[in-house]
Formats: sequence, structure tokens, C-alpha cells
Amino acid sequence: MSATGPVVSAWSAVSAFGVGQEAFGAGVRAKEPAVTALDPERWAAPTDRACLVPGGEPRELLGRKGTRSMDRVTALAVAAVGRLLDDGEGARIPGLDENTGLVLGTSNGSVGSIMSFTRDSLTQDRPYLVDPARFPNTVMNCAAGQSAIRHGLRGPNVTIAGGRASALLALNHAQRLQRCGHARTVVCGAAEEFSAERAWLDWHARGEHQPAEPDEAPLTGEGCAVLLLEAGTEAGAGRTPLAALAAVEIALPADEKDAGPVLADCVRRALRRAGLTPADLWALATADAPGPYGDRERTALAEVLGGHDPLRLSCTGLLGDTGAASAAFQIAALLASAEDDPAAAGRAALVTTADPDGVVGCAVLRLA
Repeated sequence: MSATGPVVSAWSAVSAFGVGQEAFGAGVRAKEPAVTALDPERWAAPTDRACLVPGGEPRELLGRKGTRSMDRVTALAVAAVGRLLDDGEGARIPGLDENTGLVLGTSNGSVGSIMSFTRDSLTQDRPYLVDPARFPNTVMNCAAGQSAIRHGLRGPNVTIAGGRASALLALNHAQRLQRCGHARTVVCGAAEEFSAERAWLDWHARGEHQPAEPDEAPLTGEGCAVLLLEAGTEAGAGRTPLAALAAVEIALPADEKDAGPVLADCVRRALRRAGLTPADLWALATADAPGPYGDRERTALAEVLGGHDPLRLSCTGLLGDTGAASAAFQIAALLASAEDDPAAAGRAALVTTADPDGVVGCAVLRLA
């Protein structure tokens, strides 16, 4: 593989398709939405359906030890990182040193934890009678910190909040850590949890783009996807590179109406940096955000790609609106699809995002 950047040598995902790479790949191939009916006694959400991780409660994912006060997003991240680092025989994959870093994207950490802890502080008999064990869950970097502690990752530990662009921002930061010599190998990805609080915030945030009824809104999803990003053009410990990260471009339009043109410019710059043209693209994975930003993403891509029509992959229709985990799942979908398609070998793939908070961006991967 002709690589122009660090290589992705492994990946894993915890999603509504199930836990692990195999479950995710099977879900992408089946192309069936992973929708769960919500228990109203457990979830006081605006809808009665969501895209939940099967067995997504912390104790179900990780067992009883150390999970009494763990929140859902932390459990999803710890489980995904654990699957990534597992060699399949219960041992750690070889070639990772003590400087292995972790960069995890998020929206706000755990919205459910933040809001419930704040509510307790106002409604308990005394304002300070709250459960102190749950306070760490209100800090945005809790998931990344717990993942590093439980899996012995002693290198740089970074949390990046950027909405649907979080995974691309995390990839960009991981590259900088590698270029500056802070870590050769970085676990990189993004996580998002489902909670009634997040579902209601998403519902109210849509404003004028609100559907007439909650049941008509896009389903809310959750999960975590992570990549093993290794510096240089070769993977360590005999691992076979799956793809090379050729370019990442991120921008923040001055006005939301400029999101389409700014994203189109990001894609052009990324392709130019990678030495590619739109015709070189084997596949395209889009964010498909609900509302006008999804429309602007589609318009921008139609402008850049012209008559070229690569394979189109979208996780939103299958996994729901997974927020910060969106771009990480898009990359995972590309890697899973490339395993089954001989036409992907040696080709390039494009990941794009457009978040209603204003961030747009893309990444170009060269597949092995």
C-alpha cells in the first residue's frame, strides 16, 4: 500500500448492531436498521424507539467489578477500547508500549450524568447530599480517563468535543501527537450514549426543523468506534495496515449558510493533499445529519464529485443519530465494507461531516 500518512491497523465498535468488529460488519452488510423499543419505565424519552447497544448497561458490558457508579458512555468506550486491544485469545495485542495514547471524541460527555447530578443537587434534602461516586461522570473526560486506566494506556490522554466531527478532530489531534513524538501509537475514536436527557435535548434543539410529532424525529443512537492509528507507513508487531490516513480537513464556517461551500472546499483540499481526484474515490461515507446541514452536505458533495458516483455508505439510517460517534462509525463502515469488496483494494475513500453546531470536515483514507 502506498501510504501518505499514519496507518490504521485495527478497529472495533460497540453499536446497536452488537459488540465487536464482527457484529458491526454483519450489520453494515445486512443494511437493516437496528431499532429497539424503549421500556418507558427505564427511559422517559420523547419517543418509544431508539438504536440502543444490546446489553449496553455497564454491568452487562463489563461485569460487576468497578461499574457500580459507571455511566453508560464510559462503559461503551471502555468496552470498545477493550475489544480493540484484545488479541482474540484474552491477551493484549502485541507491540503497544507504555506511551500508547488515547484520543476520544465526545459531544458533552454524559449529558444524562450531568443533568441527573445537577437535579440531585437541587432536589435532595440538602443541596450537598449527592452521591460523590457519580461526580466523575459529570466531567467530560471521564470516559477517556477510565478507558486508559482500565486498559493500561499511559500515553497522552485527550478528550475532544466537536459534535459529529469529533472523530475527525480526534484523528487530526492524534496525528499531531505522532508528528511531535509524544506517541507512536494512538487509540483514536469517539463515543456517544443514549439517555432520555440527550433525546429531549436533541428534540428541542431542532427548532424550526422540528417534526410535528416526536415519533417523526430521527431515531437517537449510541455507541463507540475506535481505531488503532500507528505512525509511519507500516503497522507494528506484524499487523497488516488496513488503510492509510491521507488527509484530514476541518473548518468552521462563519455563517451556517456557508457550510456547503466550506465543506466543498475542505473536500477539494483533502483530495489535493492526498494527490487524488474525485474519480479515484471507491466509496463515500456521509454524516447525513438531520435538517439543513444534511442537505448542505449532499449539495457540497454533488458539486465536488460531479458525475462520479462512488459507493455510498450511511450509518444514520441503520444506527440512528449517533452524535459524536457518527464519523467514527462512518470510518468503521468503510473499513468493514472494504473487507468484502475486491474493488476497494488500493483505492481511496472519503468521510464527510457537517454538524449543526457549525463544524464541517472530511478525511481521506487510502485502503490497503
